[in-house]
Amino acid sequence: MTDPLDTPLTRALGCRLPIIQTAMGWIAEPALVAATVEAGGFGFLGAAVMKPAEVADKIAHLRNLTARPFGVNFHMFQPGADAIVGSIIANRDQIRAVSFGRGPDARMIARFRDAGILCAPTVGAVNHARKMWKLGVDMIVVQGGEGGGHTGSVASTILLPQVLDAVDIPVVAAGGFADGRGLAAALAYGAVGIAMGTRFLMTLESPVPDAVKRAYLAAQTGDIQVTRNIDGLPQRMICNQAFDRYAKSGTIRSLWSAALAGLATKRDAETSWAELLRMARDMQAHGGLSLSQALRAAAAPYLIQRAVVAGDADNGLMATGLVAGRIDDLPDVATLLASIEADARARLAAIMPVATRDRKVV
Repeated sequence: MTDPLDTPLTRALGCRLPIIQTAMGWIAEPALVAATVEAGGFGFLGAAVMKPAEVADKIAHLRNLTARPFGVNFHMFQPGADAIVGSIIANRDQIRAVSFGRGPDARMIARFRDAGILCAPTVGAVNHARKMWKLGVDMIVVQGGEGGGHTGSVASTILLPQVLDAVDIPVVAAGGFADGRGLAAALAYGAVGIAMGTRFLMTLESPVPDAVKRAYLAAQTGDIQVTRNIDGLPQRMICNQAFDRYAKSGTIRSLWSAALAGLATKRDAETSWAELLRMARDMQAHGGLSLSQALRAAAAPYLIQRAVVAGDADNGLMATGLVAGRIDDLPDVATLLASIEADARARLAAIMPVATRDRKVV
């Protein structure tokens, strides 16, 4: 009998379970990625917030933690992107895939494919999915509006079938998934697996400080909202003092907050004003942002880092999927994936006899 959890995703990425751990900045660190791949899933290292030397070091560290294949996430508009791509390709014997949002073009995608590295971008709209397909990517992760951080307005239950009908490559479902029910449902839609961010953030191996994990556990669905006041694009966050300051502020105040965050970013990351401006202009060019949006976007990561690294649950921004409102535990990754696998198998076994039963047409 065919294993329903043996899908084009598992065969392409070399994992046992069709479950992807997404690349959350400062969270998808080597320990979490290693725990994921060792437990049977596929994890992406969150390199989009790293400098080139740090990416090389983290890849080396991850290779020391596991011999399993893993992925790396990056942005072409981040400083030192070319060097990061070089590090990824230099480790192509173990790096199976790259993920990204806006940025890479057909030439860059071809470069990865020539190296035997699969491209699995994340998209939030049907037209973006078509564009990535035409550029030659290998699979697409489709994030519905329930997803955390930058998100769209179309729910996964609508967007997923739209994209499945629009492209002819494997599609992974993201946005609102956290358990075996979700995996079974995604496979029933025709997806080849699921991708989860918030659910992996809320595990023991996640490096997020305990105070912030408690804030995630305490959040109800009504405490999770979307604002455009961070960088002009919709972002889903947990409501706290920092979120309220942005959500209730006008453009001028938002720009002032971004300027203050930029000062902190410059100090803590030893980044020059020229580098910050260059990164903002690259975001503007690749992401279709206004300069005002791009300037705020370039500084906003500091406010997220303040929460997930420094542990300030009041003054840092906490990006999250809406699914955090129904998660009430912090399991280790192996326990989490074993639970998802068992639940998915049970639910698929329960519906498969119905799906295959002969029916008379009246």
